[in-house]
Amino acid sequence: MSGARANPNLWLIAIIVTMGAFMEVLDTTIVNVALPHIAGSLAISNDESTWSLTTYLVANAIVLTISGNLSMRLGQKNYFLLSVAGFTVASFLCGISTNFAELLIFRAVQGFFGGGLQPTQQAIILDTFPPEKRQTAFSITAIATIVAPALGPVVGGYLTDQFSWHWIFLVNIPIGVGTFFGVMHLVEDSPESKSRAKRAPPFDYWGVVFIAMALGCLDVATDRGEDLDWLGSGTIRMLYGVSLVGFVVGIVYLLNARNPVVNLRVFRDRNFALGTVAIGVMGFVLYASAVIIPQFAQTELAYTATWAGLALAPGALVLIALIPIVGQVMKFVPVKYLIAAGGLALSGALFFSDNLVPNLDFYHLWIFRAAQTAALALLFVPISTAAYVTLPEDEHGDGAALFTMSRNVVGGIGISVSTALITNHEQIRQHYMTEHLDPTNQPYNVLLQNLQGAAMSLGQAAQVAKEMAPGEVFQILQTQSAVLAYNDTFVITGILALVLVPLGLFMSGGKAKAKSGE
Repeated sequence: MSGARANPNLWLIAIIVTMGAFMEVLDTTIVNVALPHIAGSLAISNDESTWSLTTYLVANAIVLTISGNLSMRLGQKNYFLLSVAGFTVASFLCGISTNFAELLIFRAVQGFFGGGLQPTQQAIILDTFPPEKRQTAFSITAIATIVAPALGPVVGGYLTDQFSWHWIFLVNIPIGVGTFFGVMHLVEDSPESKSRAKRAPPFDYWGVVFIAMALGCLDVATDRGEDLDWLGSGTIRMLYGVSLVGFVVGIVYLLNARNPVVNLRVFRDRNFALGTVAIGVMGFVLYASAVIIPQFAQTELAYTATWAGLALAPGALVLIALIPIVGQVMKFVPVKYLIAAGGLALSGALFFSDNLVPNLDFYHLWIFRAAQTAALALLFVPISTAAYVTLPEDEHGDGAALFTMSRNVVGGIGISVSTALITNHEQIRQHYMTEHLDPTNQPYNVLLQNLQGAAMSLGQAAQVAKEMAPGEVFQILQTQSAVLAYNDTFVITGILALVLVPLGLFMSGGKAKAKSGE
C-alpha cells in the first residue's frame, strides 16, 4: 500500500519544498564569480578565498549522507524546517562577516544545514505523491536542480558587480523565510514517518566518523589538488589515503552495524544503484559544464561576471520548456530508453561544444549551452523516476540522501577535475605548439613578418616592430592553447557522458514496493 496521502496542496507543497532545495543548489555556484571580490575585501589571496567553497562542500557532503537518519529521528517536516532555518541564519551571518575566519565558520554552518535540504525535499515528495504522479513532481525538482547552477553565476555576478559580495548570501534570506512558513503551514509528516521517528534506534556516531573521513578528505583533496600539485603533494596523498580508509572501513562497518547511520543495503535494488551512479555522472557533467563556459567567457573573452553568467541563461529557458514535454513522453517511452537517449544527446552536445574559438561571439556560447541543457532535460526526471520506482517506501529517506549525495559530491568533483583538465591541457597544448616557434619554420617566419608589417603600418619603427613581433606571437599561442584546452575538456566530458547509455539500458521496469522485502 502506498504511503502517499491525499492532500489538496500537492503541487504547492512540491513548489515550496523545492524553493528550499533551489536556494541550497544556487549557493554551490553563486560564490564562484565573487571569489576575487571576497579576496580583495578581506585582504586574503585568491587561493585562500577558495576555502570558502571547500568548507561548505565538506560540511554539506557529510550531512547529505546522514540526512535520512536525521530526518527519521526528527520527522521530515521538523528536519526540513530546522535545515531551512539554520541555512537562512547562516546565510545572514555569512553576509555580515567582517573577516575571513568568520566567513569560513559560517560557511561551514551553512553547508551543515544545507545538506539536509535536497534529500529531505525529495523524501517529502516521495511520501506526498503517489508513484504515478512522481515524475511530474520530479519535473519541478529538475528545474530547480539544473536551473539553479546556471543562475548562480548570473545572480552572483550581478549582485557582486552592482552591490557587493555580501549580497550573494543575503539574497537567501527572503527565500528561506518564505520557504520556512510555507512548509510549516502546508507539509505534514506521513504516519509512516511519525512511526519511524518514535522507534528510532541509538545514533550511530562511528558511522558519522567514517563518512566524515571518506567524504570530507575526498572533497578537500579534490578541491585543493590543483593548487598543491595533486599526488605530487604529500598532503594530497595523505588526504586521499585517509579517504580510502574511510570508504573501505566505513562500508564494511555500515553493512554490518545493527543500526547504521545510513543504510547502504538500499543499493541491493538494481534500479536505485544504477540510478545513483547515473545521477552522479550527470552531476559531474552538469557542474563541470556550468563552470567551463563562464570561466572561458571571463578569462578568454574578457566578459564581466554578469555577462559570463548570462551565457548560461538560455539553457535554463530551454530546460523549463522541455521538462514538461519529457514528462509527457515518459508516459509512452520506457525511462530506460530515455536515459540512454539522453546520454547520447548529452555526449553529442558536449562534442558539438568542442568548437570554441578566440573571439567567439555571445550567440554561439548560448547555442552550446542550450544544446547541453536540452540533453540534460532528458536525464534528470527519468533517472529520478527509475531510481525510486522499485525502492521500498521505508528506504526512501536513506535512498534520497545517497542519491542526492552522489549528484552533489560527484558534481563538486566535476568542478575541480574540469578546472584541472583545462590547466593541464593548456600546458600540454602550449608545449607542442612552442616546438613550432623555430626560426627554421617557414610559417613562423611568415607570421613574424606579417606582425612586423602590421606594426609598421600603425607607425612603429622597423626595429621596434621587429622586437614586438615575437611577444605578440607568444600571446597568440597562449590564447590558442587555452581555447584548445577548453575544447579538450568538453571532449573528455562528452566521452564520460556515454557511460549513461549502458546505465540506462541496464535498468528495469517495476512496481513500487511498500515495504522492504515486498
